[in-house]
Amino acid sequence: MIRPLCLALTLALGAIASAHATDAPLSTVAERSGFLKTGRYDEVIALCAAFQKTYPDAVRCIDFGRTPEGRPMKALIVSRSGALTAKQASDRGLPVLLIQGGIHAGEIDGKDAGFLALREALESKAAKGALEKQVLIFVPVFNIDGHERFGKWNRPNQRGPEEMGWRTTAQNYNLNRDYVKADAPEMQAMLRLVNQWDPLAYIDLHVTDGAKFQHDVAIQVEPVNSGDPEFRRDGLALRSAVIADLSAQGSRPVAFYPSFNVGDDPSSGFTDGVATPRFSTGYFQLRNRMAMLVETHSWKDYPTRVRITHNTIVSLLNQVATHGASWLKDAHAADARAMTLGGKNVALDYVASDKVRDIDFLGYEYTRTLSDISGALMTRYDESKPQVWHVGLRDDIHPGTQVIAPEAGYIVPAAHAAWVGEKLRLHGISFRAITASLHKADVETYRANKTDISGQSVEGHQRVNAQGSWKPEQREIGAGALFVPIAQAKARLVMTLLEPQSGDSLVAWGEFNNAFEQKEYMEDYVAEDVAREQLAADPALAAEFKQKLASDPGFAKSPAARLQFFARRHSSWDERYNLYPVLRTATAPR
Repeated sequence: MIRPLCLALTLALGAIASAHATDAPLSTVAERSGFLKTGRYDEVIALCAAFQKTYPDAVRCIDFGRTPEGRPMKALIVSRSGALTAKQASDRGLPVLLIQGGIHAGEIDGKDAGFLALREALESKAAKGALEKQVLIFVPVFNIDGHERFGKWNRPNQRGPEEMGWRTTAQNYNLNRDYVKADAPEMQAMLRLVNQWDPLAYIDLHVTDGAKFQHDVAIQVEPVNSGDPEFRRDGLALRSAVIADLSAQGSRPVAFYPSFNVGDDPSSGFTDGVATPRFSTGYFQLRNRMAMLVETHSWKDYPTRVRITHNTIVSLLNQVATHGASWLKDAHAADARAMTLGGKNVALDYVASDKVRDIDFLGYEYTRTLSDISGALMTRYDESKPQVWHVGLRDDIHPGTQVIAPEAGYIVPAAHAAWVGEKLRLHGISFRAITASLHKADVETYRANKTDISGQSVEGHQRVNAQGSWKPEQREIGAGALFVPIAQAKARLVMTLLEPQSGDSLVAWGEFNNAFEQKEYMEDYVAEDVAREQLAADPALAAEFKQKLASDPGFAKSPAARLQFFARRHSSWDERYNLYPVLRTATAPR
């Protein structure tokens, strides 16, 4: 009987809370309240110091950044191995497990569950011996300023705690869209921490949005469907092991995010996929490392969600202790394979095929009736009546957009070297400066033949879809340009940033929008004279113009397009218009 077991485990969690209610300074507001409340960030600061004081041989409390509102970004470095620095962990070949809570600060289960699991592990009451075989980095709250935007009903479709933080940062960034573009100071600090410690696995603790159903947690891992093909076996092993552990403890996990294909319609089924690299699970496979997205179900109460998150953390500690050394070896082998991707076909994204398989999903009875408020069909669930939904799941995932990697790498011109170089450093990508000018270098250029710049701001950017293709060309390259080799462990991440067809590239995020704006032009009355001169001088051009008028009604009706036909052929035309400034090269420049 799963439901009584879940209740028993929730009561057991309450008993733990009661037992430690007077155990200050290592208990939390959540425990002392019976998991009705969660503490403010000053509690994190105090607990971080208290854990270090209580376990000086096993815990280091560090600041790894400051938020825009000036708060310290705290992390606990924990290990019984004696390795409490990144160098010590690397020298000893220890796997590093990074667990973060509160990237969406209203979804705060990870903070309270993490402190509880950490204390139990240090007391050898959970994950016995696991801390001797790894280093744990625990970031209780990632979005700290958002955490302190505290209030009731910040998450109206979530049961508990009584008050919680806010989804976005003080600058209104959604950190879980920022891994690649790295706009937020918080994300920049996190990437520096990641570069320093190189975690084998990065665990991102969340709470779902969405419908009401019986399943209580979703566990997604990459690489499973993406990234290095051989390393995917390890990602699948991690996912399967954690799901098995949770199932044995009474949970009802699923291996995909349970969001309906059609909003608010349970009968529409689900589609699995690979997150884009703006998300953690889409990002770390590009570094040949594992990422896990943990999503407890928002309609389970807070004690239940904390218990499930706690159990997930304990399972992770045990799995990394058992398999981490082997997985780390495999990750380094994936690094070596990534260095050979030059000239090979590389997937920039992944999509689910139309293949559908039927699954039994544990839901509740529901009705869909027309609302006199919204005028739309609305779903209402009866949580007293469990029901099995027989629905479709699309989880046959394949590469989507694929691009042949450059033979040698990319060249970033000097005009963009400073800001692009800073982005590359944030991601730990190797590059070097080109010290001497290159005359008529044989390269590939990307010219957009169609651009669609969004009118709606997304995370502070005007996103752009620049359609075009790479073609051979000779270009002048000035000293101070950057060469970014493809022969490096993060080759897939390099391509994600610099290939314009990538959905999370610097181009797609609007960082190069100036390249797609026409800044020089000639007056219409000048273009009229230029057109007549060109027509008189070139019969072939005159014939081409006549044919285009006859075959293209849109062109024929557009005075601007007709004049631009001639302006493009004039020596004053800007040959850099719609030219993506970054180049590809088959030969590494000296």
